[in-house]
Amino acid sequence: MTAPVSLTDYDIYLQRQGTFYRSYEKFGAHPASVDGRAGTRFALWAPNAREVSVVGDFNQWSPEKNKMAVLGDSGVWECFIPGIGPGETYKYLVASQCNDSRAEKADPYGFAAEVRPKSASRVWDLSKYVWGDRDWMSRRGGLHRLDSPISIYEVHLGSWMRVPEDGNRWLTYREAAARLADYVSRMGYTHVEFLPLAEHALDISWGYQTIGYFAPTSRFGTPDDFMFLVDTLHQAGIGVLLDWVPAHFPKDGHGLGLFDGTHLYEHDDPRQGEHPDWGTYVFNFGRTEVANFLISNALFWLDKYHIDGLRVDAVASMIYLDYSRKEGEWVPNEYGGRENLGALAFLRRLNETVYKEYPDTLTMAEESTSWPMVSRPTYLGGLGFGYKWDMGWMHDTLDYMSKDPVYRKFSHDRLTFRMLYAWFENYVLPLSHDEVCHGKGSLLNKMPGDDWQKMANFRAMTGYMFAQPGKKLLFMGADIGQWREWNCEESLEWHLMDFAPHQGINRWIRDLNTFYRGERALHGAEVSPEGFEWVDCNDGDNSVISLLRKAPGTGDPILLVFNFTPLPRHTYAVGVPRAGHWQEVLNSDASIYGGSGQQGNPGGVTSVPIPTHGRDQCLYLTIPPLGMLAFKPA
Repeated sequence: MTAPVSLTDYDIYLQRQGTFYRSYEKFGAHPASVDGRAGTRFALWAPNAREVSVVGDFNQWSPEKNKMAVLGDSGVWECFIPGIGPGETYKYLVASQCNDSRAEKADPYGFAAEVRPKSASRVWDLSKYVWGDRDWMSRRGGLHRLDSPISIYEVHLGSWMRVPEDGNRWLTYREAAARLADYVSRMGYTHVEFLPLAEHALDISWGYQTIGYFAPTSRFGTPDDFMFLVDTLHQAGIGVLLDWVPAHFPKDGHGLGLFDGTHLYEHDDPRQGEHPDWGTYVFNFGRTEVANFLISNALFWLDKYHIDGLRVDAVASMIYLDYSRKEGEWVPNEYGGRENLGALAFLRRLNETVYKEYPDTLTMAEESTSWPMVSRPTYLGGLGFGYKWDMGWMHDTLDYMSKDPVYRKFSHDRLTFRMLYAWFENYVLPLSHDEVCHGKGSLLNKMPGDDWQKMANFRAMTGYMFAQPGKKLLFMGADIGQWREWNCEESLEWHLMDFAPHQGINRWIRDLNTFYRGERALHGAEVSPEGFEWVDCNDGDNSVISLLRKAPGTGDPILLVFNFTPLPRHTYAVGVPRAGHWQEVLNSDASIYGGSGQQGNPGGVTSVPIPTHGRDQCLYLTIPPLGMLAFKPA
């Protein structure tokens, strides 16, 4: 056991500057040994407090027994309490010097927490776990290049799988570890992205109302148990991304709101400091200590838990002062504009710091507007994220696919429009949890037609996602053909895997992942126009699309052809860039996927020298109903 050194004048200077990026090494509760006595050192920032005490079971929650001392005019309070160690519960009793308020607060830097509805922090030693993922950590940078395949399985841990024979409880971190690693490996995904796992009080918030920013939720186990889950996934060759929520925080009494009797972490003006949609507080990003707290938190997950990347939630709500607000409900910036200058500066500094300290990790923005250069470097004026979710592609694709095929010809541009902007950002194509909740139904049930047609449409839609340039993300349940809408309080419908049609859906997603990862033409140039070429994007009357994917300077192109109607297309002409035999390497209508098994192109097709689509050679294809075909030159 080591003794964390008390905060120095330089630490406090860095915090005031907003550059104390490893502040979690000093703030919070740290097991320590002082003068031969084992105990815990506590440090807290509460500049408007008159008095602060550490209270817990160890002192019968008495405010008189373990008072903290303030370090000069820094607003930082410290104390050492002998005889307590990992597992001990505690809170800070904060009395404000600005009013008569006294409140018991959880530790903003608490490394562990009680299981809700209890709300105390717990002392924890994060240095005890012995990691076994050295091989993964040494090579993950090469797996995170822009030309590397990234296919993400998005998971809400509490509803991925449950234990019905034990009261339908959720799996613990340790119970989930091997099961999740085995499933994700078999399915060919490269990464798991967890919905927020930082501590939160409300189950049905899915983790998006974070209250313990430095504590993995105690619902599923201890911090060491979560480390075990990440370690197990890494040892299976699977990256781990974490959904991270710096946009807002809840108003629970033990949380960050009104922390020292004042609006310490949030603005005091509700037009700036409260979010009207979610009933939460908004961080005061322009306050250096607050920005420092959040950036330090981002580094904390990458450091202590070996997380491989962060998906930053609700970025649009951060960068626009008038987001979801009516006239008169927001305050313009100093230039009279609607841009949140503090949030923009924070996001740029966040990405600069993450990529400086952990250049082999990823940051992704859920940003739903047309804000430019989200995934471009800050030195060019961008926000500095590695990737941006392509919400426009998601909306357009689902809008198109939900239509009866007879009407799709009138919406053909929904499938082709994104190629007008596809190279402006580094995109992730998301079919996420947001599309299967709040009455929207499951992805499969969004598809029109009878059960067979729904599944065929689903295979065509996901095939089109994998054919498009951009990294991939699919929410859990879609890859087993879940019928009902996602319910965070129930397990996925794993029993569906007893039935052949759902086994076909599952195998289709697995084979798409395998195809995508194995073909450099599909992933080697996803963020540059050299990797994509339309063959024909104008046949809206037949709802047929054909395109080429290629990796500059390497290998053969891949031809992908889609028929979004239930009518098979016979002797359909498609121009190709080279003569010879083109081998059929993927067919969504194959019987192994639950398709009709039509064999119009047995093994492949040989080109004929008939100019088509501006090319000298042509293939005459049979395109199956609601189907996708992929060909490579033999």
